[in-house]
Amino acid sequence: MAWLDRFLGRQGAEDGGGSAAVRRIADQLAAMPQQEARTLAAFAYLLGRVALADREISAAESARMEELVAEVGKLPAEQAVLVVEIAKAQNRLFGHTENFQVSRELRDLADEAQRRRLLDCLFAVSAAEAGISAEEESQVRQIASELGFSHSEYVAARAAWAEHRTVLRGLRGGGS
Repeated sequence: MAWLDRFLGRQGAEDGGGSAAVRRIADQLAAMPQQEARTLAAFAYLLGRVALADREISAAESARMEELVAEVGKLPAEQAVLVVEIAKAQNRLFGHTENFQVSRELRDLADEAQRRRLLDCLFAVSAAEAGISAEEESQVRQIASELGFSHSEYVAARAAWAEHRTVLRGLRGGGS
């Protein structure tokens, strides 16, 4: 759970350590019930994981993440922006070591409806710019597996986003 403590800014909190942005987010999320805050933190982290799949997070992806975090977490826009910024930073710093742990923790925290909603949100972030790239699609598939979705459940969720998949554009006879 070290990733969550870092995300929420709990490490060093006793001695005033950490950045002001991290402390603000921790304070704002600390007002939420603990499980709700943990679930939202993991949700934001996984959105960032998909956005970073192609090694950069665009302004469109960030904006979509902010909208989704605000909606799902019932947060004011300013708080959602802060949560997303921290989630992006955590992915850049710790993603290679904590991705699996975060998705498994969310699997344990969230109910089935919440996990299905997350899967849809992962595709929404992926589609925020020119389309869902192969790298993003692969990352969503990996997260879906870590969350306990079967391949057929993943394929069914992906079907709703078929028009955004860049791997299919050449097959549609136009490459739009």
